[in-house]
Amino acid sequence: MTGNHDHIELVPYKREYQNVFKELNESWIREFFKMEAKDYESLLHPKRTILDKGGEIVVALLSGQPVGVCALIKMDHPDYDFELAKMGVAEEARGKGIGYLLGQEIINKAKRRGARNIFVESNTILAPAISLYRKLGFKEIPGKPSPYERSNIQMLIDFDPATSTT
Repeated sequence: MTGNHDHIELVPYKREYQNVFKELNESWIREFFKMEAKDYESLLHPKRTILDKGGEIVVALLSGQPVGVCALIKMDHPDYDFELAKMGVAEEARGKGIGYLLGQEIINKAKRRGARNIFVESNTILAPAISLYRKLGFKEIPGKPSPYERSNIQMLIDFDPATSTT
């Protein structure tokens, strides 16, 4: 990880960050894939689809400007408690460790809430993201049905010592 963290602040999502949440995610999705129905749903309505369902969104500010976002989504699944999702960092802010800080904050939030694990799904074409997830402690798992056409890798951090394979 490179970069100076002195001017990076992580703050909870507020309505004023809705456009940046949408724009940062839409940017990387459109660069590599296409927007899907599930993307529109969560990016246009984060309060209803993420926050009101027990999730959280963290915003990274660099010198006071929002440059990164990441969501912790409460999952309705018997095996998975939360999902790390909708992580995006502005192109001009990449390489400063912001994604790592966002990921750590999401992991810490899930742990404080008693999570057994956190799930993430992605695509292997996003090599920097996959590398980041591994650095954060995620391990590849067999896939489950995904609402995203682009998903070809699923990963998990397991906090439950009784079931952990680490």
